[in-house]
Amino acid sequence: MAIHHLTPTVDSDAFSSSDQRIWLKLEALQPCGSFKLRGVGHASEVHAARGAKRLLSSSGGNAGMAVAYAGRRLGLPVVVVVPETTREWPKTLIRRQGAEVIVHGKSWMEANEHLMSLRQTADAFIHPFDDPLLWDGHATMIEEAATQCPKPDAVVLSVGGGGLMSGVLQGMHAAGWSDVPLVAAETVGAESLNASIAAGELVTLDAITSIATSLGARRVSEQAFAWTKRHEVVGATVTDAQAVRACLDVAKEHRLIVEPACGAAVAVARQRTVPVLQKARNVLVILCGGACATYEDLQAWAAESAGKS
Repeated sequence: MAIHHLTPTVDSDAFSSSDQRIWLKLEALQPCGSFKLRGVGHASEVHAARGAKRLLSSSGGNAGMAVAYAGRRLGLPVVVVVPETTREWPKTLIRRQGAEVIVHGKSWMEANEHLMSLRQTADAFIHPFDDPLLWDGHATMIEEAATQCPKPDAVVLSVGGGGLMSGVLQGMHAAGWSDVPLVAAETVGAESLNASIAAGELVTLDAITSIATSLGARRVSEQAFAWTKRHEVVGATVTDAQAVRACLDVAKEHRLIVEPACGAAVAVARQRTVPVLQKARNVLVILCGGACATYEDLQAWAAESAGKS
């Protein structure tokens, strides 16, 4: 039995309009709160079968939570290195699963470098976004969605390191959705994919300035960028305030708490400023979830942005 759970895809009356239906793939319902468990769970099972004695993760939160959960299910110890930007709540959630948490570096890249220095022969490194095993796991959400909703005219998701994007596109091609545009949402201050698309080559951001720390990869994976050359990928950005507002709307309308990294996709889908969304009759939004923010956090961020306006 897979470590991840099957999740529903719901037709959102609240977010739809007379000329467009918005469907939400509810990955926020995974046991650890995000889609990460699909890929991480699959990779962890594969490495355990190969004889791994310990699981290692470098993550700003959600991937670390998924590895910790998978390790507990598999009976393996877990070490998670998080950057200094990681908030106390996700660190608490990771420790609840019995994992060791180490704080190091100002971004995921620095945290990952430190993790590599700790790696031993019998350890399995579970990358948060750049691993074919992860993409195989993430692709299963499209396999499910294809049986739960009509073939969409566009798919919208958030992009951090690009693992979700790579897995979803893999799943879309397997499901016969290769002609469906993918809208890649990012927040301003974490737009490494948008910057790379504009430059025509991989770009490394100087720093992550967005509150959406789960999108905090300064450089997307080569696989994610390669997909932009073989599939119609449209980049879009929203502000932190717009992402937070979308999270509060999700909480109000669908009784689910998601973090700004997820809210970015919802905000982009609802704004419909991207041309492919303006003419789409059915839009599938990957509600990727995330447990790095509480409802109180969302309220505080909303109040802070209102004070600046």
